[in-house]
Amino acid sequence: MIRFHKPRIALFWQFFAKYFVLFLIPVIVAITFTYIFVVRLIEDDARDRNDIVMRNSSEQIDNAFSSIQTDMIRVLSDSTLRSFLQVAGDSPENQQRNEWLHSLMDQLDKIMVDDLVSNAYIYLAKYDLVIDSKTDSGKEYYFRYKYPIAPSERDNLFLHLTGKKTMYFTKAYRVDVSPISPDTSASPHTVISTVMSYPFNSADPDVYLVLDVKQDTLREQISNSEDWIIGAAITDGEGRPIVQSGAMAAGAGIDNKKAVSSIPSSFNDSWRYVSVVDLDKLLQPARMIRMLSLVFLGFFLVLGSGVSYYLSRRLYAPILEIKRGFATYRQPEATVKREANDFDVIKRFSGMLISENNQLSRLVSGMVPMVQEHFVGKLLLGEFQDEAALTACAKEIDFDYDPTANRTVLCIEFHYYSRVQEGQTETSKSFLLAELRDSIRKAFPGMAIWLSHTKSDILACVLHHAPHSDIGSKEAAERIKLCLQPFAPFYKATIGIGRTVGSIQELPASYDHALSMLRYKGMLPEVEICGEEREREDRSGWDSFLSVQEVNRIFNLCKSREYDSLLQSTYALLDAGKHARASEMKYLCSDVLNTWIRAAEYEKTDFSIAFYSKLFDRLSRCVTVDEIRQTFRDIHELMFRPRQPHDRTRPFAEILAYIHRHYAEELSIERFAQQMNMSVGHFSRTFKGEVGEKYVEYIAKVRMDKAKQYLLETDLKIDEIAEKVGYWGRNSFIPIFRKYEGVTPAKYRTLYSSAP
Repeated sequence: MIRFHKPRIALFWQFFAKYFVLFLIPVIVAITFTYIFVVRLIEDDARDRNDIVMRNSSEQIDNAFSSIQTDMIRVLSDSTLRSFLQVAGDSPENQQRNEWLHSLMDQLDKIMVDDLVSNAYIYLAKYDLVIDSKTDSGKEYYFRYKYPIAPSERDNLFLHLTGKKTMYFTKAYRVDVSPISPDTSASPHTVISTVMSYPFNSADPDVYLVLDVKQDTLREQISNSEDWIIGAAITDGEGRPIVQSGAMAAGAGIDNKKAVSSIPSSFNDSWRYVSVVDLDKLLQPARMIRMLSLVFLGFFLVLGSGVSYYLSRRLYAPILEIKRGFATYRQPEATVKREANDFDVIKRFSGMLISENNQLSRLVSGMVPMVQEHFVGKLLLGEFQDEAALTACAKEIDFDYDPTANRTVLCIEFHYYSRVQEGQTETSKSFLLAELRDSIRKAFPGMAIWLSHTKSDILACVLHHAPHSDIGSKEAAERIKLCLQPFAPFYKATIGIGRTVGSIQELPASYDHALSMLRYKGMLPEVEICGEEREREDRSGWDSFLSVQEVNRIFNLCKSREYDSLLQSTYALLDAGKHARASEMKYLCSDVLNTWIRAAEYEKTDFSIAFYSKLFDRLSRCVTVDEIRQTFRDIHELMFRPRQPHDRTRPFAEILAYIHRHYAEELSIERFAQQMNMSVGHFSRTFKGEVGEKYVEYIAKVRMDKAKQYLLETDLKIDEIAEKVGYWGRNSFIPIFRKYEGVTPAKYRTLYSSAP
């Protein structure tokens, strides 16, 4: 106990002790923890910065490889390669074969524009032939003189040129200088090859496209200018370095003063981008913080001593008054004169605390219904495993219930419409839900109703069946349906009816059954009630997936640019299945959208994967057939906009439109050349430059697309179809159809006209 005859000394130590306990100890602890964790924080920050730098570098490299992959697919998908494979074994004197060969060389030369690519060649698995951007030769000659590789590395490379390959990366190997190369400045270099086979899904491909990636260029791209990053590398799946830069390339070791970080490649799952960080440079701020912390601590020690001394001299009298005031406060009957000092302030704050305590008590009382609703939610979710725990929890929150009454759980599922979802805040949704709760309670006067918001889109309603009440679960669902009618402009609601149970422990089973009934909901806008009657309905006759005929029809409509018919055919599918389950309708709509995307990609529409992902996300949020119709209408406007020809190509656009309308007529090149005031040769070259295909090839493809549409959608004979698409008869029609499609018309009709 403090002796007050030495007030200043006792008060000094009292203040200093409180200052030490309340302020200095937290400061010391904070400084200690700061110093302990600052290194980790700095390392984490540096790692994040390093990851950002490495991620930017890796994204550039991954994007470069993605571009290379796209170029490889484009070369292998081009009709020139398919045409060349048909005559690859012919004599070099075949003029058509030489034209296709030079076309392939031009395509390979375009691929080599990329800085990462040092060489590109096509390896024919079934022929003794290798084609690069400059020449073609036999395999032995090519890999010995044109592209010299050591025999052991050549054998390893040949092992990769078997089986199906999709952007397969080989290990690094050395390429020597060609002995017959005129370039005297060339030098041996190390490359990594990426391999892709064609046909793409064949286990025994005909062609392998091989691209060589420069290691030096890769090394430059992963190099980093940050002074705390001393080296970087790309490693393969076995941890071996593919390319290194900085100190790692110089062979510097990694000790306890260095840290290693790595991120995976988004392009090749087996690759990782690795960097080495110099911890000495990173920890310089930590050492500075330690010194500043000691200075900071010393400053607060001096400051605390001075403040304690000052307060001990000036505040002893008010403190004594406060102590006496507290003693008087414990004896209300005593009358004590109080001066306007800190005690009065403390007294006023004490009164405020008492007032706040009363307000808090009233607030807790108002939260009892919320706590009870939370209790009902836990009860429905089956979180109470035994009756003792259930009884104890109910008693704590003053929740009264009959353990053996008959009860039924009704689950109300509500999905906001897309047009409403964007304009609704969480506050407005809460008000709507509160209004719905009040409406449901008013619909059952005199009956016990438990409500619980178990999920974000589920409101569970526990109905208590009185012994002599005529309100069953179906009648209750109808009443709730009436309550939901005013909210129809905001969301689509569905009521799932669970089984009636005889004890409170069985409520989770009734709740789960009510949730299971919701899967039978449809896409109509009105409020639906899903019970066991809906479960027994037979919906097996409706197919929720597109048939092969429908898929082919969509592709043909896209090829012929009949976009309005494409949208109308989708509307017809939606109208046919508007009474189906929502899940089945969503499957069908996803299938239709996927087919649209494939058709648009076939037309080379330039959309990103993120764009397609947003389309699927918007479709998944639709809750009625009308929303789906509007969604497909918007998607149709985005994906199939009519292309406006450029002023320079407008005459050719008119010619193309005429060809699409009059493909069954005689379309002589002389007629259009005269129309354009050009010679036949000049018109042919200009047409190929503007359109991308030869005049004869373009007309043949238009006629083949129409012929496939007739084959799949009509029962016309081959001779009739040949006449409708502009050929004299089957003898001239069948060879051209086989040339472009690989099969005869009759075989094509057999393969693709039957549904799966």
